Amino acid sequence: MGALRWFSLVFFLWLACGSAQAERRVALVIGNSAYKSVPRLSNPANDATLVGGMLKKAGFDAVDVRLDLSVVEMRKALREFGSRTREAEVAVIYYAGHGIELDGNNYLIPTDAVLETDTDVYDEAFQLDRVLVTVEPAKQLRLVILDACRDNPFAKTMKRTIASRAIGRGLAKVEPASPNTMVAYAAKAGSTASDGDSKNSPFAAALVERLPTPGLDLRKAFGFVRDDVLKSTGYKQEPYVYGSLGGDDVPLVAAKPVAVGPQPNPQDSVRRDYELALQLGSREVWNAFLAQYPDGFYASLAKGQLSRIGAEEERAAAANKARQAEEEKARLAAERANQAEQEKAAAAAKAAEEKRLAAEKAKQLEEARAAAAEQRRKDAEAAAAKAIADKQAAEKALAEKLVSDKAAAELAAKQAAEKQASGNAEQKIAAVSPSSTVPAMSSQETTKLVQSELRRVGCLTASADGDWKASSQRSLALFNKYAGTKFDDKLASFDALDAIKAKPGRVCPLVCDRGSRADGDTCVKIACRVGYRVNDDNECEKVQDKKPAVTRDDKAKKDEQRTAREPTSSRPQASGQIFCNSSGCKPVPQGCRLESGGDSSKNRGTGGALICN
Repeated sequence: MGALRWFSLVFFLWLACGSAQAERRVALVIGNSAYKSVPRLSNPANDATLVGGMLKKAGFDAVDVRLDLSVVEMRKALREFGSRTREAEVAVIYYAGHGIELDGNNYLIPTDAVLETDTDVYDEAFQLDRVLVTVEPAKQLRLVILDACRDNPFAKTMKRTIASRAIGRGLAKVEPASPNTMVAYAAKAGSTASDGDSKNSPFAAALVERLPTPGLDLRKAFGFVRDDVLKSTGYKQEPYVYGSLGGDDVPLVAAKPVAVGPQPNPQDSVRRDYELALQLGSREVWNAFLAQYPDGFYASLAKGQLSRIGAEEERAAAANKARQAEEEKARLAAERANQAEQEKAAAAAKAAEEKRLAAEKAKQLEEARAAAAEQRRKDAEAAAAKAIADKQAAEKALAEKLVSDKAAAELAAKQAAEKQASGNAEQKIAAVSPSSTVPAMSSQETTKLVQSELRRVGCLTASADGDWKASSQRSLALFNKYAGTKFDDKLASFDALDAIKAKPGRVCPLVCDRGSRADGDTCVKIACRVGYRVNDDNECEKVQDKKPAVTRDDKAKKDEQRTAREPTSSRPQASGQIFCNSSGCKPVPQGCRLESGGDSSKNRGTGGALICN
């Protein structure tokens, strides 16, 4: 019997080890905070430690937490983890730190990266495809979680070798090629994530809260993570998941099994052996039982049975002695022994009878004790059976409740999806966070909040000064145009504030002056090569050669030259004297003179006569 139990135990352990091997789960957690070329990040190291602890508590077989990795250390960590995923069913990689998008491809940045030019990304960072290849050997689930959508300082200082090369804001959208692969972003593609004001980022805190829920499908868990992050960031950051899974639920932590049938009592084998020994009832059997089970409730019962057997043996011995004494008395009487011998035999017979009666009484007492112990055993077994039945009923009720809650949650999710499809954008936001009361704040504070949000979505370029003037009214009108809303642009309202907050990124397009083009959220000057210039369409075009035009200075110079070539006029010049007569006064020409006392009426004038040679 003992050998059979040992064989069963070994067989069970073999099955358990085989099951654990078949469901091996591994994880690599990286947190890069101490960057050497840009300011240090405060949260990634804390977030990696938090997520690594969560995965260990979730029962992962191997969780490797690495902090502040250089490019060499990061390459080594990915290579070593890739070898572990070949024997795993589930492989998870979590990365917190800086990331960058270049020409539509995503890269994770080690702590020793400098990235002076855009082409340095290829040598100093790791492409996301390299990470996806690392988890690809896992057989059941491949999960990559990226908390790397922060505002990247490398992009602001990086020199571009080609002006047309695009460096995006946040990370670009990704479509995993392998089945059963999910890539989770802390923020939707093209937007940035927030580190928050606490020790951990809002995304990491939501992950640790939602993912380890037993039996909760990952798609639904990430949906809860999205809701939590939206609420904690004022609807500015929306996590997003790319990839797809099959129709079955894929929880990170399996649901606890619920017993649906009668469960074996660990005392059943002891009870069966006790009942077998009770049927045999010999001292040897009870001694063997106590050697197998020296302690416990049934051991106490067995010791009581041994006491009963001992009392029975003493009673039998006393009865035998009493019988022998009676026989001796009868023999002596028959032999007509003397009176002394008869009295002695009678006394011996009386003593033997008393001893027999005492043994009989002791036997009855031990039997009563044994019967009471047996009754207690039956009562204890009945109570244990009732407790097991109650436990099974409670577990069955819990299982039914879980099934009911799951069906209700799926129905609610379906109804919410239908409602979301039928409503407009503002109705969706109102359904998520209805505003029942208006916050108590001044009109100037409300105006500043609306102006700040208009600046965030790219509709206002002026500062948020709390003065709702013409520029602010035009910006709200632009928001109405591109967001499809109809708010009154004459005032800053709470309804407009809620609608603007609901927009995660830019709403109004970026408009740049002539000679500049949009690059993300900023305007950069267009640089044309030699021989080209910016045309009216804001494009570089070749400069056409033109004939030199005649200027006003050139015309004046030609007039001077022509005047110099013309002959000098032969008209006589005036002498400075004045001659007057009846027809009027005129200067005396050069070569003429005035003389007084002349008789000629023709040449007479005031004060004398005009004489010309």
